[in-house]
Amino acid sequence: MLKIGITGGIGSGKTTVCRVFETLGIPVFYADTVAKQIMITDPILIQGVKDTFGEESYTPEGVLNNKHIAGIVFNQAAELEKLNQLVHPAVFRAFEKWASQVAPNVPYILKEAALLFESGSYQLCDRNVLVIAPLETRLQRVMQRDGVTEEQVKARMDKQLSDEEKAKMADMLVHNNETDSLITQVMALHRQFLNTNP
Repeated sequence: MLKIGITGGIGSGKTTVCRVFETLGIPVFYADTVAKQIMITDPILIQGVKDTFGEESYTPEGVLNNKHIAGIVFNQAAELEKLNQLVHPAVFRAFEKWASQVAPNVPYILKEAALLFESGSYQLCDRNVLVIAPLETRLQRVMQRDGVTEEQVKARMDKQLSDEEKAKMADMLVHNNETDSLITQVMALHRQFLNTNP
């Protein structure tokens, strides 16, 4: 089973690229969405969060206390790293379980993750695709999508590796701009993956 990692900086359009793959019948594991779900469903992760950040990390009903967690990890790199050390392995577990369930019926699968390279999970994939887009395009997309300022978008971008750093670790690039056809690029990758052995 060929496992393809796919990532890109905020506003690069990696989700759009994944949607094209999905129209081709390729299942996509959205790591960031799953991470939010398992924060309240994975017992190992929940216990780890409580042990690290206190019982008040969850309400008595089992709801994640985002305000409490954010208050601890916001602007504290060491605390954020502790949280990531708990969440990333849990996402890995969820991905492996999901992959084993969908694997028999498809030629390959995609794992979409914003922090694919930062978390080290790219090493669990057979190939890794990086979606890149011009900075101005990315800024405009996120400002419109999230209703935030340019400064806020840039602050988020600063927390991720640069495209140049990611490109050194990526096997393939997808250019999401006004000139190169996304569908043509995805179709070319699709044909390549169909002919690749894991």
